[in-house]
Amino acid sequence: MSRLPLEGVRIADFGWILAVPQATAWLAVMGAEVIKIESMQRLDLIRLLGQIPGRPTDIDGSCYFNSLNFGKKSVTLNLGHPKGVELAKALILRSDIVAENFTVGNMKKWGLGYEDLCKIKPDLIMLSGTPLGQFGSESQCVGWGPHTQAYAGMCHLTGYPDGPPSGLGGNWPDFMIGVVMSYAIMSALHYRRRTGKGQYIDLAMAEVVMSMLPEGFADYNMNGTDRGRRGNSDDVMVPHNVYRCAGNDQWAAIAVNSETEWQALCRTMNHPEWLDDARFKDRSSRKTHEAALDTLVATWTSQRSPIEVMHTLQAAGVAATPVYNTEALCNDPQLQHRGYTVSLDHPVTGTICVTLNEVKGLAVRFFATLRMTVLDGFSVKCTNVLWFDLAYEVMT
Repeated sequence: MSRLPLEGVRIADFGWILAVPQATAWLAVMGAEVIKIESMQRLDLIRLLGQIPGRPTDIDGSCYFNSLNFGKKSVTLNLGHPKGVELAKALILRSDIVAENFTVGNMKKWGLGYEDLCKIKPDLIMLSGTPLGQFGSESQCVGWGPHTQAYAGMCHLTGYPDGPPSGLGGNWPDFMIGVVMSYAIMSALHYRRRTGKGQYIDLAMAEVVMSMLPEGFADYNMNGTDRGRRGNSDDVMVPHNVYRCAGNDQWAAIAVNSETEWQALCRTMNHPEWLDDARFKDRSSRKTHEAALDTLVATWTSQRSPIEVMHTLQAAGVAATPVYNTEALCNDPQLQHRGYTVSLDHPVTGTICVTLNEVKGLAVRFFATLRMTVLDGFSVKCTNVLWFDLAYEVMT
């Protein structure tokens, strides 16, 4: 097998929970050697989440933890003990990158701040991820993904006009922030290879989220308009909503942009009279009467399955997809055909469905540069795999 892009790169990974582990997981599948550092006094707390119901809690039985830490090595250190810090510095001396997402000041408290580490590793790359960054009046804030969404304005834009601010489902934005972290680390690696210089990366999670809301900032700064919450409505496209389908809690998403698509939708739904209806004569009138139009569309979709809605409208050139739940995702023929959802064995969790593909762990495909087989860490326990052979006992 050809060398992977990041082979020879070693990462001392102090990250926990979601964002940093997601970042280092991406780097691991691209060939980096990632050493995950935990403390037996305070293990990564997601080890206790996502356990299989009915089974005894096992620190290696978390689907969350396993999905973010496959392909990594692991060691436990007590950073409250001088020898634990000494071991951490010995590991960092042999590493290229340090990644962490503790509360601001914790790494400095242990003598592991960037300035301290540069004394032993001048070309070190270090990434610190926090909710609001390393400096500023609110930098000491602690928080989780949902709080970060709220601070960054995402929740203000999510939901219905007559409802409260809402967060996005799942643990977004942690996973997207993790991807941005990996991008930042690889950029710093590229810079070091050209200049020989390391650097410190201060990543504020809220700023990453805000960078994904360009329309909100542009509308306010250019037009003085606060967009607020708009449900599923779009500025331009109509119909643009999710519509109830046949079955229990079954839905399909439909979006119509052009006049050609509108005409195709009317004919496909066998309602050519909508084309002559004054309420729907053009885009503007359809926006004015959007609620009435949504009711008519829902009447048609309610007689069909989400997949039938998708196939029927897609054949006519209209954008439509099912609104999948997790079970449907795991059984989707398209994803299975591409090999994105596969079953894997784990000594604690057993056989489970995971979202991977031939570039295991990455939601992208490289047809020339990558041929990944890195998944070994998923099939072994992830605790206490001592990596470096220093003449010390691991401090716990």
